[in-house]
Amino acid sequence: MHVLGVQDVLAAIDTELADWRRLAQPLVARFRGADAVTGAGFVAAVTREAAAARYEIPDIRLGPGYVDVTLYTVHPDGGRRRVTDRELERARAISALAVRHGLRAVPDEVTQLELVLDAPSVAVSGPFWAALLTGDPANAPVSDTVFDPTNRVPSTWFQHTEVRPVPPQRWHLDLWLAPEAAPGRIAAALAAGGTVYDDSHAPAFTVLADPDGNRVCVCTALGRI
Repeated sequence: MHVLGVQDVLAAIDTELADWRRLAQPLVARFRGADAVTGAGFVAAVTREAAAARYEIPDIRLGPGYVDVTLYTVHPDGGRRRVTDRELERARAISALAVRHGLRAVPDEVTQLELVLDAPSVAVSGPFWAALLTGDPANAPVSDTVFDPTNRVPSTWFQHTEVRPVPPQRWHLDLWLAPEAAPGRIAAALAAGGTVYDDSHAPAFTVLADPDGNRVCVCTALGRI
C-alpha cells in the first residue's frame, strides 16, 4: 500500500480516472443511471468485486437515479484517511463496472461537506465533539479531525487558533467540490446575495460570506500539496 499525495491523485485523474475527483480526504465518483434497479445491480457488482479483491467494501450511497462511491484507506498508523494505489485500482475497476451497467459518471456533481471549528486545542475540544457526533467516546479525534466510522455525519476538522476572548466566528463549513463545479457554485452564491471575503488562495479555497457575514470555504483539490 502506497499513500499518494494530492498531486499524484490529480495526475491519475487527468490521465486515466476521469470519472473521479479527489475531495478533502477521499476519492469520490457519482454515477447516474436509468432506474434504481440498475443502480442496485451496480452496487452489488461493486461489492462483489471489492470482496474478490480483498478490499474493504467501499462507502456506497444509492439514491433515486444515482450512486455515489467513496474510496479511501484508513491508515494503520494513526487512523488518517488516505488515498493509496489501491484506491486507484478500485476506481478503475468500478468505472469499468459502471460502463457495463449502462451508468454514466457525473464528476461535477460530487460533494463533500466538512464542519470546521476554530479551536485552541483539539485535545481539549475533540473528545466532546467525537462523543456527541459519533455516539462513541472511543472515537477519538484522528490528528485534527473527528470521523464517524460509518459516515453518518460530516467530518469535523479542528482549525488551530489562538485563545481569544470573543472569536468572531468559530464554526464554518468547508464545501468540497469538483474543480470544474466550484466557479459555478460560487457565482450562484454571489447572485443569491453573498460576497467574496477572500479569494487569495483560490482555487484551493475561496472564502465567501453570506448577507449576514457568516463565512464558508469553497474548496477544491487544486493548488494543494
